[in-house]
Amino acid sequence: MAQHVLAHLPPSPRSSPLLVGIQGPQGSGKTFLTSHLRSFLASPPYSLSVCVLSIDDLYLPHSGLKRVAAESSDNRLLQGRGLPGTHDVPLGSEVLAKLRAGEEVELPVFEKSLFDGEGDRLPRGQVVRPPLDVVLLEGWFVGFAPLTQGELERKWEEAPERIERGKGDALDLRAFVKREDVADVNERLRVYVGWWEMLDVFIQLSPRPARAVSPHSLIYKWRLEQEHNMKAKNGGKGMSDEAVKAFVDRYIPGYVFFQDGVTEGYLNPATGERVAPQWVGKGLRVLIGEERQVVGTEAF
Repeated sequence: MAQHVLAHLPPSPRSSPLLVGIQGPQGSGKTFLTSHLRSFLASPPYSLSVCVLSIDDLYLPHSGLKRVAAESSDNRLLQGRGLPGTHDVPLGSEVLAKLRAGEEVELPVFEKSLFDGEGDRLPRGQVVRPPLDVVLLEGWFVGFAPLTQGELERKWEEAPERIERGKGDALDLRAFVKREDVADVNERLRVYVGWWEMLDVFIQLSPRPARAVSPHSLIYKWRLEQEHNMKAKNGGKGMSDEAVKAFVDRYIPGYVFFQDGVTEGYLNPATGERVAPQWVGKGLRVLIGEERQVVGTEAF
């Protein structure tokens, strides 16, 4: 990952930092890897100035999340933070634009433990001062793209009816979510494209199980492992296994319908022409197995 970033880093002096998108599913280790990537690049012999911004820190404040949930009470995908529509898009656009322009900026911080786990934005963030060499934007749906009505209809018909959770357990996708719910999130995803258009380079963590199991089942497995590890350290405080599965359920439609945007981009509804991601040719896919071990890499 570091070599991929360094290979695309403009020579010094740089007029603006290199913006790197990092996408991976819940529990895949992207936050862990991003932290280590920052430390590696900031250490000799590179000694770069590196900033990490998580889209989780760009959530709406608690009051905004409650408002979205109330206004979309029929859409279970928006009952809680996580999906497109639960972030402060104008704030994210402002922060990314300032980072790209090399200006001082205060990065927001979202504390997930507040309000009994519903979370809230802290009153003070983290001030980042120039010069910056690299900005890492990480999140589970970074680079995901909205669909046209025709694409949405096609994907709805082609989507698997059951999503494997593991050990014979499965999510009935069509019983869980309505087509109108996915269409609602699809419309909300459109405004995030402005964030993705500021990215220069991309890194994707992609599940690649060796056995004949669904990659989606690994998301459930990894997220359950995360919760178990946290509860083992804090005296058992956290979600039950069923609550974790219900939490992951809300994210699954995002992968099913929008993840292809990382490599395929999106269709401009006005012109009908496909807009390819600007990072095509500068993308690295890290393939990870069931135990999060690296099993290969691909360029895209």
